[in-house]
Amino acid sequence: MRPNPREARPVRRFLIALTALLLAAPTLPAVAQNSDGPLRITITDGVIEPLPFAVPNFVARNAEAGQLAQDITRVIAADLSNTGLFREIPQDAHIARVSNFDSPVQWSDWKAINAEALITGSVLVEGDGRIVVQFRLFDVFSEQPLGDGLQFVGTVEGWRRMAHKVADAAYSRITGEGPYFDSRVVFVSETGPKDARQKRLAVMDYDGANVSYLTSSDAIVLAPRFSPDGRSIIYTGYESGFPRVTLIDVATLQKRTVGGLDQNMSFAPRFSPDGQRVVYSAENAGNTDLYLLDIATGAQARLTNAPSIETAPSFSPDGSRIVFESDRSGQPQLYIMPAGGGEARRISFGEGRYGTPVWSPKGDYIAFTKQNAGRFHIGVMREDGSEERLLTGAFLDEGPTWAPNGRVVMFTRESPGALGAPALYTVDITGRNLQRAPTPAAASDPSWGPLLN
Repeated sequence: MRPNPREARPVRRFLIALTALLLAAPTLPAVAQNSDGPLRITITDGVIEPLPFAVPNFVARNAEAGQLAQDITRVIAADLSNTGLFREIPQDAHIARVSNFDSPVQWSDWKAINAEALITGSVLVEGDGRIVVQFRLFDVFSEQPLGDGLQFVGTVEGWRRMAHKVADAAYSRITGEGPYFDSRVVFVSETGPKDARQKRLAVMDYDGANVSYLTSSDAIVLAPRFSPDGRSIIYTGYESGFPRVTLIDVATLQKRTVGGLDQNMSFAPRFSPDGQRVVYSAENAGNTDLYLLDIATGAQARLTNAPSIETAPSFSPDGSRIVFESDRSGQPQLYIMPAGGGEARRISFGEGRYGTPVWSPKGDYIAFTKQNAGRFHIGVMREDGSEERLLTGAFLDEGPTWAPNGRVVMFTRESPGALGAPALYTVDITGRNLQRAPTPAAASDPSWGPLLN
């Protein structure tokens, strides 16, 4: 559904401003402002003015849809507001009331409350239990729709997914970036005292809803990673009492150990972009190197052979290269080498220690953990090591993972002290929208999965 040229005009204006936002270093004064359009973001000293939008309660087309219509509307508003790019105008400030999805938009009423984008929709619960969600997006200033209306059909139980799909469509049309709300995150759920934590794998919607558990707390689990199709998860498991790379099927919860060298530790696994291979670290004779495993055949290949510690590997989006952490220069730094092994090129040269690199799904940045001057940071840099930018700074921040659109990073932040506990946070690549991701208990080691089908 491509917007016609007339509809696309204000979107392009917004994109110019947003691009400036995404590329602007937070500490550098920057202004991106258009004087001839309503959909714009103003950046001053790294602070932007979020775009005000209105989303009146979706119209319930029958009595059964009443509460669902309100719930879906609230999730859409939360999704957009949580990006930091949008600001919802409260419903009690609305002048116009939308009681019919097909009624003409009362433009003057929305302009009067300074709404720049308007989202309207309807919800119908059909006799077979399915629900139908329709929505439209409007540019209030130019009195034009932004793209065609869309309709989603699903189950009542899946109402949150349809809300996320509406929010994804609105977000992508206005920003030009890929969607990410309709996705899930796997993480390690932690309970118990700090010196005897029980850990188990859990998955949740990106916003913390619908938490479910994949393993018991009988064995420690670490560093889970979603497969590219979201159907399986690979992690470091201690079920045998020894750290081994383990694969679990999300639907059946069946587990099996993969790769690794007998009687040796294997850990830090990550999938290749095609999901057919896994790169991981293994300790052998007191040395830790990187290995590549073909999941179907079980064939393994050693990628590095150095007296240093090589770990935390991550494929480039095209699968041709691997970025990893190594202390071969005396302290942990980031390196890139061909996916089949070979000469490695160092890319991090700043002060401090670098680790846990993760290549963005877009391929434009590598996120990492940095420890320097007694603080931990989550940062991003280009693959040649340029444009390093620290997004966070705290007692302990570590383990970044990218949202499917490559514009938001989730990570673990642990608070200090005897009662300190890990929690999950998100931050956009400008570092300006730091938020805690809600979880039922302490949580660590997030891995953002792909968009759901």
